[in-house]
Amino acid sequence: MRKTMILTAAVLGTVSLKAQNFTVDKAHSSLGFIITHLKYSEMPGEFKSYDIKFTSSKDDFSDATVEMTGDVNSINTSNDGRDKHLKGPDFFDAEKNPQFKFKSTSFKKAGAIYKIVGDLTLHGVTKQVTLTATFRGKVTNPAMKTDVYVWKIGGKIKRSDFGIAPNMANDMVDDIVNLNANLELSKS
Repeated sequence: MRKTMILTAAVLGTVSLKAQNFTVDKAHSSLGFIITHLKYSEMPGEFKSYDIKFTSSKDDFSDATVEMTGDVNSINTSNDGRDKHLKGPDFFDAEKNPQFKFKSTSFKKAGAIYKIVGDLTLHGVTKQVTLTATFRGKVTNPAMKTDVYVWKIGGKIKRSDFGIAPNMANDMVDDIVNLNANLELSKS
C-alpha cells in the first residue's frame, strides 16, 4: 500500500510540474512600440508578423519563459513612407536584420507584476533588457469555450544601445522606445 501511495504521489508531482505551453491568439493580440517624435508627439507602431512562445509549469507563472520573434519587414505605423524609412538602413535595416528576438532568462513575480529579464536581439545587437508583465486575468471565451490568459508586457529600451538611427537627433526621434505587447493566450 505504501509503495502505491509513493508511486501515486510521484506521478501526481510529475504531472503538476509538467510545463504548459500557451498559444497566442493573434486576432486579439498585438506586439508593438511607441516612440516620441519632435519631443512631444507619440508615434505608435506594430509588427504584423510575429510569434510568441509562452510556457509555465506553475499556476502563478513564477517559472514562466517567454520567447518573442518578429519580422521587421512587417512593421506598420499606418504610414507607408515612414514604414519604408524604418525598414531601411537609417533605422532597422531589415535587409541585413530581418528579425528581432527576445528570450527570457528570468520571469519572477514581484508583487502584482512580474519582472522579465531576457536577451533582446535587435538590429544585429543583443542586449539584456528588463520588461514588466501584468497578468490581467483568466476569462472563458464563450465562443470558443476555452480559457484565455490575458497579459500586458512592456518596457523601455534605448534605440542607440542597438545601433538604430545613431545619427538621428534625440529631439527629432527620442532615444527611448516604449515596447508593448497585449496578449491573449490559451493552453495548447
